Amino acid sequence: MLIEVRGLTKTFGGIHAVEGVDFEIHEGEITAIIGPNGAGKSTVFNLLCGFHKPSGGQVMFRGKDITGNKPHVTSKAGIARTFQTTKLFEHNTIVENVLAGCAAQTSSTLLGAVLRTPRFRREERESMDKTLELLDFVSISDYKDEIAGNAPQEVQKRAAVALALATNPSLLLLDEPAAGITEEETTRFGQLIRKISSSGITVALVEHKMSLIMSLADRILVLERGRRIAWGTPDDVRNDPQVIAAYLGTDSSDISTTVNTPSTEG
Repeated sequence: MLIEVRGLTKTFGGIHAVEGVDFEIHEGEITAIIGPNGAGKSTVFNLLCGFHKPSGGQVMFRGKDITGNKPHVTSKAGIARTFQTTKLFEHNTIVENVLAGCAAQTSSTLLGAVLRTPRFRREERESMDKTLELLDFVSISDYKDEIAGNAPQEVQKRAAVALALATNPSLLLLDEPAAGITEEETTRFGQLIRKISSSGITVALVEHKMSLIMSLADRILVLERGRRIAWGTPDDVRNDPQVIAAYLGTDSSDISTTVNTPSTEG
């Protein structure tokens, strides 16, 4: 068990964004969190990463209580995350963006950088090597010198994944990775997610494109109005009456292809 969540709750101004949610993320699996707009999906990610402090409940990571830990603490523990809106330095190149993430993992001091000590030069070379490896891994080496803000949306999203992978995570949280890209690009992104999983990194994702979810997920958590209404395999979820009702009466045979309109409210 990589992550165990029990009774996770978050209130904003007395309104429950997440209420009493239980679920697990198993090492080596791909776990999906789905639900109608405003169900609390992205809020759950924020609670796992430390961007929000839970109002109640517990988050265990590798058997250690990380409930309410700050983002830099959860990152150091091995949790990385991407966002619905790609967060890159738009005026820098793709390679500069990912290099910044790799360089942040080094131990060189500012004085070492100024004096260009042997350790700094060694770590500088290692950071560049790792950056190029990551760009190759996410298949955007050809765009490395492109200004990030000018790059295609799919490339920006892949760069954001590379930036997250630069932290050497054991768990990668992907928040709506297919938002704003075409179906063909979504299929390719699904292949990248499989590749990440096969490399030994556990993946959890929030996503609205059900075709992607059903093709990738080992387990699915379904939220509605901040509460868990289903948890299980894709087949379990596809045939769950509460899930069908939550998706506005969609017939169970169509749930795997249902596409909802993305929402920043999660």
